[in-house]
Amino acid sequence: MSPETSPEHDPVHDEQPGFGFSTRAIHVGQDPEAVTGAVTVPVFQTSTFAQEGVGKHKGYEYARTGNPTRTALESALASLEGAAFGVDFASGLAAEDAILRMLDPGDHVVMGNDAYGGTFRLISKVFGRAGITWSAHDLTDLTVLDGAWPAATKMVWVETPTNPLLNIVDIAAVAALAHSHEALLVVDNTFATPYLQQPLAGGADVVVHSSTKYLGGHSDTVGGFVATNNGDIDQHLRFIQNAVGAVRGPWDCYLTLRGIKTLALRMERHNSNAAAIVDLLVGHDAVATVLYPGLATHAGHEVAARQMSGFGGMVSFRAAGGRGAAIRIIEATKLFTLAESLGAVESLIEHPGVMTHASAEGSDLEVPDDLVRLSVGIEDEADLVADLRQALEA
Repeated sequence: MSPETSPEHDPVHDEQPGFGFSTRAIHVGQDPEAVTGAVTVPVFQTSTFAQEGVGKHKGYEYARTGNPTRTALESALASLEGAAFGVDFASGLAAEDAILRMLDPGDHVVMGNDAYGGTFRLISKVFGRAGITWSAHDLTDLTVLDGAWPAATKMVWVETPTNPLLNIVDIAAVAALAHSHEALLVVDNTFATPYLQQPLAGGADVVVHSSTKYLGGHSDTVGGFVATNNGDIDQHLRFIQNAVGAVRGPWDCYLTLRGIKTLALRMERHNSNAAAIVDLLVGHDAVATVLYPGLATHAGHEVAARQMSGFGGMVSFRAAGGRGAAIRIIEATKLFTLAESLGAVESLIEHPGVMTHASAEGSDLEVPDDLVRLSVGIEDEADLVADLRQALEA
């Protein structure tokens, strides 16, 4: 069965007064520079700022605390997420680390049972040593979770679509459950991006991104971002950002600013190319199962169609011949590059069990060893289909 046509793009922010998504991606926080009139936000490559007097400055004093290029990026990304506040970090995991520092020893985190391996490692191996406990649950079955709600839960951590199994979690339903138990809801929106999904509008308290992926979009910078409408959470994040120093330099902020200007255009192409790849995979003899929320047969399809405005550029499948067949397919592609990461203009292919999710081996979050994950880029559709077809038939 072919994936259904993506729902008409009508993101939540388009219902709000003001400019549309792409206009804000290009203009919010990015007025022409005051001194020279430069249209593009300058790269303020400086570590410190001259002050007019003792304790009297023009809004910036030291680049760890604040930098105009970073401020422009934070303003633009917050706008795209429909958020009042946005804080930029050195990486996606640095952003997650800052969020998790809201917890105290003895607090509990509920996460999905197919969370990203880096998130699992951070929560279980790093914060576990600091007295934070965790448990993994099927977040698509909230009745079971509600009936066995772990004591001391202060935070629920959601990915949707999940990495790498592409399960879909109902954000509004999880938000209602978490809030009924006085817990915060954090949503990792990396796969969907703010162009396709608006978690804060669905009730999330915090949204986190690895901006390395779709937001930057060109495999040339590493970063993380957190959005929220809660002023207390924003103050916490900014304190951690400054106190720990997990900040990006201005050049990397500039690269992400450049990337988000074309985010809407890129996501449309990611969506259509992914749908064409799914057409090839469904029913192919070398493929046992296709995992893609755009398929009407996908367990989370109805929820995805309701809370997303497109099904994204990530596709996973299980090889019919097991682990060996999966690795042979991965190593046979020529246009799909064998590499970790995702969400950029070029198409990537990987084996999650060995690569991005190796840290989950032996845990409840271990992924199938016959799983292949595709990050479908924006190349010509026919070329991508031809490359994957020859790899499947190799």
